[in-house]
This record gives sequence, structure tokens and C-alpha cells, in this order.
Amino acid sequence: MFEDKSETAVAEPVVRTGPKKPKPKRQPRYHVILWNDDDHSFEYVVRMMKELFAHPTPKGLAIAMEVHVSGKAVCLTTTMEHAELKRDQIKAYGRDKTIARCKGSMSASIEPAPE
Repeated sequence: MFEDKSETAVAEPVVRTGPKKPKPKRQPRYHVILWNDDDHSFEYVVRMMKELFAHPTPKGLAIAMEVHVSGKAVCLTTTMEHAELKRDQIKAYGRDKTIARCKGSMSASIEPAPE
């Protein structure tokens, strides 16, 4: 007469095991390095970091302090093409107008980031 439907079988999910798709290979990363000198002010570095990298003032100040203390600082880690662009922008940024002896931009380079 009446069927008891309180026990309903639940199907197990089907798991397919086949060849796994390889993960896409990530591009190597490079550091953009800013080098210290005595011809540029903290204000110059902070302004440059804000304009070229969109770093907020506290991050720009931290980079300026690291350059001053350590002789160099990493401004950004990115792909090689982007790192080359940012290095070139630093080199083309111009002199620090607040320091009379300043003749040009700061030095910058790129180097492979450890993986």
C-alpha cells in the first residue's frame, strides 16, 4: 500500500581520474632596486615612489629610510618587462631641485628575485 520513502539513497559524486592539466608556468620575478646617493632628499624619494609606483607616503618613507641605511631598497617586484620600465622611469625622473649639487636622477637597477 504505502511505501516507506524515509531512506533515500544518495549517489556518490563521480571522481574522474585522468591526466592532470599542468599548472601554467609563472613568469620569473625581478626586483626594481633603488640605490643610495647623497644628492637626493627623503622628500624626493617619497614623491617619486608616490608618482611612479603609487606607493602611499608611509611606504615611500620606509623605502627612503631603507635606501639611506642599507644603500639600496627594493621598490617593486614584478615581471622583467615591467621592472625594466620602472627602472627606466626612475632614471628619467629628473634631479632633486631642493639640493643644488644634484645633477640628475637616482640610480636604479633590476635583479632576479629569489624564488
